[in-house]
This record gives sequence, structure tokens and C-alpha cells, in this order.
Amino acid sequence: MVIGVKETLKGLKGRDFLTLADYTREEIEELIDFAQKLKANHKIGKPDPLLQGKTLGMIFEKSSTRTRVSFEVGMYQLGGNGIFLSSNDLQIGRGETIADTAQVLSGYLDGIMIRTFSQTDVEELANKASIPVINGLTDVYHPCQVLADLLTIKEIKGQLQGVKIAYIGDGNNMAHSLMLGGSMLGMDVAIASPKGYQPDEEIVTEASKRADQSDASLLITDDAREAVQQADIIYTDVWASMGQEAEQAKREVAFADFQVNRELMQLAKNEGNFMHCLPAHRGEEVTAEVMDGLQSVVFQQAENRLHAQKALLAALMSD
Repeated sequence: MVIGVKETLKGLKGRDFLTLADYTREEIEELIDFAQKLKANHKIGKPDPLLQGKTLGMIFEKSSTRTRVSFEVGMYQLGGNGIFLSSNDLQIGRGETIADTAQVLSGYLDGIMIRTFSQTDVEELANKASIPVINGLTDVYHPCQVLADLLTIKEIKGQLQGVKIAYIGDGNNMAHSLMLGGSMLGMDVAIASPKGYQPDEEIVTEASKRADQSDASLLITDDAREAVQQADIIYTDVWASMGQEAEQAKREVAFADFQVNRELMQLAKNEGNFMHCLPAHRGEEVTAEVMDGLQSVVFQQAENRLHAQKALLAALMSD
């Protein structure tokens, strides 16, 4: 039996998904619950063709494994179609404005997913498009990844409220979206980054407000050992993201005390789990021992990109 989009999720139809802060706690919880049902159906081979005849355009200015494959497969499993659009193949790569591109694509597609550098460009695209725009990643936010992360944490811990997540590493798009998503859902969030690499202060302020509303806590520190104390989830990301390759050597020095290894994991709860948005640089931000260890759920987390995004696509694009 094909499941339908819940009445509560129908309120999301036509919306953009640019940052988790644009959604309420209840809406995110509904998306996670919906993703669990879609995943359960998928595991037993039941189809959910909720987007039959729909087409998603996928614009990539940054290369990707998980984002491209999960969105393309997700559209296929929902009965629709995903079109890969490299910025090198679009006229936007030769000077056509974002506004013109948005209006042209709105006449062909039912939704747009974009993975790029500038959050401002994504916001302009959404402002000019008449169809839903999904932020597949920018230098500021990575909301689709965190939607999948929240799904994963709920699966392994049974709840989100009161769960402590410690993020160790660069105060980047992952730190920003984890702060917002975790704080909104009642999770205690600790971010440990070296001085000079800590999260954006405005986003910290917003996440702190959300934490107050959900009876959660937010800690920003430059001490990785402090952050992981009694953590349920230990999370990290690469030290130098795409576009920061020239800083690799400098960052290796700055982040030397922020590697997730066995010693750091031992400071967390005994049943604490390790997460990483991938790709991982084994031997840098995480040791192979932790990455491949029994506490690691990185591949469950990666698979959940598919299921979380299917829920999002169906909620935003289905009739």
C-alpha cells in the first residue's frame, strides 16, 4: 500500500528548503517521521510513487557523491526523474544571471536542488524561482545532511530530546546546520573548534535562541575534550572543505588537537556513536580505528540521505 503525504506535511508543498531555521520544530519532526515510513517501505520493497511525472533539476557547482546519487535515486524511487545540471553545462556558467536561470528552469521543472558555494546565490535562485528550491550545500549551511543526521540519531537513540552531540572540527556549514537542527530538536550541542575557526557568531546566537526554546544547551569551546564529555554522538568533518585546499597544511597544524581518535571517544558515553558527513580523510580528522569501529554509524548515516531527502522531496513537490 502506497503511503500518502500526511495532511500536516501538505503544508510544506511549494516551500523552499534553504536552512533548517526556516522550518519549525514540528515540521522537522514530521519530516523525520515521514522519512522513517518511506525507509520502512523501501526495505520491504513497497513502492511510494508520490512524484510520478515530476522532474527535479540538480545544479552542481561543487562535485558530490552522496548528494547526487541520493537525490537522483530518490527521485527515481518516488516515480519521478532527476536531471544532473553541471554549472559548466548551463548558461549560468557563461554569465546568464541567476534570476534569468531561475525563471527559465521554473518553466521546465517541478523543483531545483543546488549544491554550490554562495548562500546568497541560493537565496536569489529561490526568490526568483516559482518552484521549490532545495539547498544541497553551501559554504554556510548543509541542511539536507543534518536532516539525515537527525533521522539517524533518532534510529539509534530512540529520541532526540536530551541527546548530546559533540561536533569536533571546523566551524563550517556542518557545524552551523548541526547547531540549528540539534538545538531546535532539544539536543544538547557542543561545538569544539580551534580559535579562528569557530562558527559564525550570528548563527551561534540564533541556535542559542532555539536551544532556550527547546530546553536544550549550546556550548562553543576550543577544547575538544571538554566538548565530548558525556556525549551520545561524536561528529566530525574534514578540516579543509572544497575551496579551502590551499589552506590544507595550515589547517593540519591548527586542528592537530581535534582529531577524533580512540582516546577522545573514551571521554564520551560508553554507548556513544561516531558520525561523519563524509567523505572522510582517514588519519586526519578521524582515525581509521574509529571510522571502522563498532561505535561508528557513518554508513547508516550516509544511506539515510536517501530516505530523508525522499521525505523532503515528496513534502515539497507532491500534489
